[in-house]
Order: sequence, then structure tokens, then C-alpha cells
Amino acid sequence: MEIKVAGKKAKVEVSDEVFNRDYSEALVHQVVTAYLAGGRSGTKAQKSRSDVRGGGKKPFKQKGTGRARAGTIRSPIWVGGGKTFAATPRDHSQKVNKKMYRAGMKSIISELTRSDRMVFVNSIAIKEGKTKEAVKFLAKHKMSKGMIVMDEITSEVILATRNIPNIYVTDVKSLDPVSLVSSDMVIMTSDAAEKVQEWLS
Repeated sequence: MEIKVAGKKAKVEVSDEVFNRDYSEALVHQVVTAYLAGGRSGTKAQKSRSDVRGGGKKPFKQKGTGRARAGTIRSPIWVGGGKTFAATPRDHSQKVNKKMYRAGMKSIISELTRSDRMVFVNSIAIKEGKTKEAVKFLAKHKMSKGMIVMDEITSEVILATRNIPNIYVTDVKSLDPVSLVSSDMVIMTSDAAEKVQEWLS
């Protein structure tokens, strides 16, 4: 399929498989959920009775004291003892194979293209690294919240956009489903579009 390049009469040829795929809500949900789950650290930990230091000696004899028998001062019912059901570090990651992940990314990109939320440009017209340049460029494309996808990120674009809220600049290898789904608009260079096709085809 052919997609018009913003501000030009030219069109860019893109793959139907990547940019005109049927939208699968269930697949996108699974891919996004798995990506978010993979970002969780899972570093929650407490000490059980075996992890608490000390308590090796029986605190008092078994019989004759009138007290309940006790084998260690690190029992959960003692002050300073271990936790009964101690939390341990967890792995929250969910398995999503490469084929499913790529299909989910294609589905998201295709939906962005269909809904006119994906804009293709030949290049990013920011050369001096000044914020006013970026503001002018974004205003031209009526973009207030979204993502700029480039083949290679330049220092000028980073400098120009870093003080603008809700604008995220990335390259193709750093694309992720969550950023795409949460973007109101995505501006992608034609070189980046070619790399996306190579990656997802």
C-alpha cells in the first residue's frame, strides 16, 4: 500500500502486512500486559523463621516451667521472630513468543495508520536543537502528545524536544507496544518505516 508523506506530494510504499493488518484487541491486550508485567521488579521480601538471625538454642527446658514449650526465640509468635507467610521475590514476567509479539506490534501500527494517528515524514525538520524549532514542527503536524520515531536519533532532536511535555523520541529498536498504544499521534520518518518493515516482516 502507498501512504502519503506529510507536506509532500510523494508517497511512501509500505507493506500491507505491517501497516494494514486487521486489528486484534485480544492479542494487543496480551502483548501490552506482558510488556508491563516484564517491567515489574518483584523485589518484595520478608524473613521467615529460618532467615532471622539467632534462635539456635532452645530458650528454656521443655517441661516444668509452666510455660508453653518453645524451640526457638525466632518463632513467628515471638517478638523479633520471623514472618509466618513471608513474602519472597517474584518473577511477574509472562511468556509471549516472538511471532505473537511481532503480530501485536503490527496490529497496533496498522490501527494507528488507519485512524490517521500515524504521520510519515521524509525527515525531522529540526537542525539547531532549539525548543522553538521543535514546537514549530509539532504545531505544523498538530501534535501535542505522542512519539517521534526515527531511524537514528540525532542530538539536535533530543535537545529540542527534551523540555516539551508528553513528547517522546525513540528509534526503531526501542519501539514498544505500551508507548505506541498510549500515543495520541506518532510521527515516523520514511527511513524508520523501512526499518520497521524489515524488523516485523
